[in-house]
Amino acid sequence: MHNAAFAALGLNWRYLAFEVRPHDLRAAIAGARAMGFAGLNLTVPHKLPALVLMDALDKSAKKWGAVNTIRFESTGVDGRANVRAVGFNTDADALTAALREDLKIDLPGKRVLLLGAGGAGRTAALKLAAENVAELFLVNRTQSRARAVAAEIKKLFPSARVTLGYPAAEVGLLINATSLGLKSEDGLPFDKRQFSPEQARAVYDMIYRPAETALLKAARKAGCRTANGLGMLLHQGAKAFEIWTGKVPPLDVMRRALETAVRSPQS
Repeated sequence: MHNAAFAALGLNWRYLAFEVRPHDLRAAIAGARAMGFAGLNLTVPHKLPALVLMDALDKSAKKWGAVNTIRFESTGVDGRANVRAVGFNTDADALTAALREDLKIDLPGKRVLLLGAGGAGRTAALKLAAENVAELFLVNRTQSRARAVAAEIKKLFPSARVTLGYPAAEVGLLINATSLGLKSEDGLPFDKRQFSPEQARAVYDMIYRPAETALLKAARKAGCRTANGLGMLLHQGAKAFEIWTGKVPPLDVMRRALETAVRSPQS
């Protein structure tokens, strides 16, 4: 989507993907800075470790406690072009934008079940609490992580209502922030003995490839409104594009590029 956007605006830029091992993250950021990169995107497992590697943090990274976008800025201190790394988070706002756009959901007052409390799940949980959901149900494979996220929410948003475990009644929204669904052989990301898709009015899966996961298929058959993670990917990427270039992102161009990529056979 970024390369399509660069081309549409006539920018001589290029977006490239690199696989970086966790212990090489510091060196990778330093190398990108030295080579004159405009910025970087980070994904799992780098979003949390990057916090302490930044020279400065935007209010978004401070608020959500994770960095998924870096902008390299020339400070010009002492008469020379010093470059600092500034960390941003574009994931949280992208989630709410996608929910409004794809599912027509406004979060205040909604009861929400969130599956997953890892990197993406943690940011989603904090954002949901900030949006004043009526009650947030947290389910994670590792209970200690879910408890830690719940404690973090209560510290930041004391009035938030957080429950560990599945709801007994209906919820307005189910969000999958786990990786279950990425592989064709993956099962459903919830315990069928404790929850059923019929209990959710709408289901959002952060996974965007495949376009319809086992969860979304089950939810569609149950009559739920459904959407995959393409919208979230689009909006977090569009904000990153704006951070790097200072230009208004061509959303339609970026969306078409993403839709084409998702429809193409996976390598």
